[in-house]
Amino acid sequence: MKKDIHPKEYRLVAFKDITNGTTFISKSSARSKEKIEVDGVEYPLIKLEISNTSHNFYTGQKKLIDSTGRVDKFKKRYAGFNTKK
Repeated sequence: MKKDIHPKEYRLVAFKDITNGTTFISKSSARSKEKIEVDGVEYPLIKLEISNTSHNFYTGQKKLIDSTGRVDKFKKRYAGFNTKK
């Protein structure tokens, strides 16, 4: 393994799943300009589009999470291909 390639500045960071609002605390070296207060303690905030609390593999629910409109664009483009003659 190469020496001195891993960051040494790990600290507690709050990760927030923006799809369901779940927040969890973990150690990370990720940088953030936003902060959040959890249980009276202020942490740097990292926003996630999906986490284990909203991913359908972990939750067992089938749902589409589309924050940028890609699924709708795909459905519109290929809407006529599934029709039977």
